[in-house]
Amino acid sequence: MGLSDIKKKIEAEAQEEVKGILSKAEQEATRLKDDTKKKVEETKKQYSERFEKERPEILRRREIVANLDVARIQLGTKQDLIGKSFEEALSILANLPQDRYLGFVHDLLKKAVDTGNEVVFVGGAENNITQDWLNEFNSKNNTSLTMSNDKLPIKGGFVLKNGRIDTNCSFDMLVKWIRDDIESEVVTKLFGKTAAPTKAPQEAPAKSGHKGR
Repeated sequence: MGLSDIKKKIEAEAQEEVKGILSKAEQEATRLKDDTKKKVEETKKQYSERFEKERPEILRRREIVANLDVARIQLGTKQDLIGKSFEEALSILANLPQDRYLGFVHDLLKKAVDTGNEVVFVGGAENNITQDWLNEFNSKNNTSLTMSNDKLPIKGGFVLKNGRIDTNCSFDMLVKWIRDDIESEVVTKLFGKTAAPTKAPQEAPAKSGHKGR
């Protein structure tokens, strides 16, 4: 057998070997593909069965979350409406006709005075409680109250300072003070039924031991 024939024989055998390898590779690839497809189908089936089993629980949880969201929205709406109601009450109180405003403040100040030498603080927009009015109050009640030049961020009323003791009689504090007592009534009028307070209890206006401004 000549060299050419030997070369051809080697090439033919190599080709056959390669064909065999390729054939086995294709068979293995087909097997792996079928196995993968089978596993995918099995996995899909498992998840489908699992979903069907857990579906009621999933829907129940979604319903709970939805109900909580609705309740949260309703609560927020109620809080807004109640808050606006008390803001409106504060606005009405702060804008009373002058005679009623000063009559109310006179009685409030008379009850709040302790030594008769306290300092009176009012808000920056206060137009009714003036130095002249305070002088008249002192004359009528035998007191020596003085008006501070410092202004407070309050919408009406006053804060009385006696040394380190402040007595907060601002309208802002008075509205907060009575809120707990009448909030359930406000809720009833707004929503037609009695409900629990929608805000944490507010601290009642009282004498405090901190320094006033």
